Amino acid sequence: MLNDSIVLYEVNNSVATITLNRPQVKNALNTEMHHALFDALEKAKNDKSVSVIVLQGTDGAFCAGADLKSLDIDEIGSFDYGNYLRETYNPLILQLASIEKPTVSYLNGIAVGAGLSIALACDYRVASEDAKLGLGFLKIGLAPDAGASYFLPRLVGLGKAMELALGEVISAKEALQIHLITKIGQPDDFIEQLKHVPKKAFGLTKRNLCQGFEHSLAEVLEMEVSAQRKAGQTPEHKAAIERFVKKK
Repeated sequence: MLNDSIVLYEVNNSVATITLNRPQVKNALNTEMHHALFDALEKAKNDKSVSVIVLQGTDGAFCAGADLKSLDIDEIGSFDYGNYLRETYNPLILQLASIEKPTVSYLNGIAVGAGLSIALACDYRVASEDAKLGLGFLKIGLAPDAGASYFLPRLVGLGKAMELALGEVISAKEALQIHLITKIGQPDDFIEQLKHVPKKAFGLTKRNLCQGFEHSLAEVLEMEVSAQRKAGQTPEHKAAIERFVKKK
């Protein structure tokens, strides 16, 4: 894509890097960016040459959330936030959850509101030293959305999620301590590690771990039976076993 596109897309060495590119508003999301981001993720999802998907922002910011300034203040009273969510954030979050390749959000700066929600929907989060993370919904009289209500308590626990919902902005160090992010620093080494994860087994692992919250132990055990049956037939598994036997 051209550098003046609101979402940049690049594939290099099996890594698709998707960059939010509205630096003038700290990469806040408007309707146009939603559609562009959805299309970029869909492209990376279906590209067989892509092993890892990285989502980041430009100019020292990940994403400042929804672009509230793009709304018409005279229409706020009649604006239906529910319909807007169904048309924009909900499809985007469901799409991220359905991707069976590793997804990494690189929080290279501020990540607040729905911007943080999108990061939570990724499999992993890597933050720069100066990153600032927070949910500011209550401060403007709204409830967390874009999947935050689902992902946040699963990552940090209900008590801490209720605290973060109050809107406090936290540092990368604090986010790491509560397991909100995976690591601090540049994501390159971690991405390199993810490139070598068996694709089929990873997709099955992600599906089972996410769905395990809503199923009984007996159901999860059967899910593991199905997943292991599929993973056991992959070339990656057979090659790994051969390497292990030869090494032994």
